[in-house]
Amino acid sequence: MKSENTPSAVPPPKPGMARVVERNIEALLKRQQEQEQQKGWQDRLADAVTAFTGSITFVLIHLVLFGCWILWNVGWLGLKPFDPSFVVLAMFASVEAIFLSTFVLISQNRTSALAEKRAELNLQVSLLGEHEITRLVILVTEMARKMNIEAAADPEIPELAKDVQPEHVLDTIEKKQEKMEQKDATS
Repeated sequence: MKSENTPSAVPPPKPGMARVVERNIEALLKRQQEQEQQKGWQDRLADAVTAFTGSITFVLIHLVLFGCWILWNVGWLGLKPFDPSFVVLAMFASVEAIFLSTFVLISQNRTSALAEKRAELNLQVSLLGEHEITRLVILVTEMARKMNIEAAADPEIPELAKDVQPEHVLDTIEKKQEKMEQKDATS
């Protein structure tokens, strides 16, 4: 009986890809599937309408419908015009544009919310990675000191061994942006 820790218990990674990368991809795909299943009918409808209206099929249908409408009402088809001033066509197009833009905005709002979640995840992972790297710098520096390695005396190491405080970074960015804006406003 094989243990779960044996190499054969985990499928071998694709060449050039670490197992952890493949695991992360699978976890992200599973999360996307879960989020897709949790969408309400309104979101599904908005996505379906947005997907269809963003297709070449939608464009072709409109070319045919509007083309026939125009040809009919200018009298080129030999039929009695039902909208000779194209007021009904303009109203139809305006109402359609209102609804389509609303559906697109609904889809964009949800996409934006997902992007914000992903950005927050990226920030948290980056902060965790930075913290772990800082701890490694401290550990390796101590090892280098005990082994009398010259690099342990590098003057940058104490600075690298400090944890980054995100709020300080944001404050610094904002101050620099304000200075640049003030400089631009005066010039």
